[in-house]
Amino acid sequence: MPLHGKTKQEVVYAFRNAEIMQAARKVFAENGFSQASVAAIAREAGLAKGTLYLYYRSKSEIYWASLRSGLVELGREIRERVEAADTLEAKIRAFMETKISYFERNHEFFRLYYAESSNVVRHPAYSHEHFEDLYLEQLEVLKSVLRDALQAGAIRRVSVDAAAFAILDLTRGAILHRLLGWSKTSTQEDVACLFDLMWKGLGAQ
Repeated sequence: MPLHGKTKQEVVYAFRNAEIMQAARKVFAENGFSQASVAAIAREAGLAKGTLYLYYRSKSEIYWASLRSGLVELGREIRERVEAADTLEAKIRAFMETKISYFERNHEFFRLYYAESSNVVRHPAYSHEHFEDLYLEQLEVLKSVLRDALQAGAIRRVSVDAAAFAILDLTRGAILHRLLGWSKTSTQEDVACLFDLMWKGLGAQ
């Protein structure tokens, strides 16, 4: 009997895959890419090593899948938080805060990505294009907010595309600084600083 349009097998597969992704992020974060093993990920997920290979063919494939699943989760959180906010200022703050806080909660895993993405983690099948759809989804959330604000006269007339890219890049820069340990301030302080810089440029004249 299908559950919400899915068969029992599909539900079980999705549940186990989510467990594998969670286990993989933990193992990679604690051990780094080189020292992490498929066996350790399987143990953390409560699966036999052979069972895990039914889902993924290699450690590299598990790594990239776990990275993508994390970014998908982040995108969902961003949409929910932005949609729940009731003002332009609150929506932009929600975008920045949700994104920075998510990377903070998963600090060691994403720090691994920045540290090793040009080394042993890199794989020819995975590039910026592999994650482009997720990047564009986040960008579209910002563009939608800015279009509504522009139409309502809440901000001055600016290029929505350019403004959305700027907000995204400012936020990404703050995340990178925090991952590298360069930022000594709290998430709230970083968000307040970024928002102040951005709002002075967008504010209605």
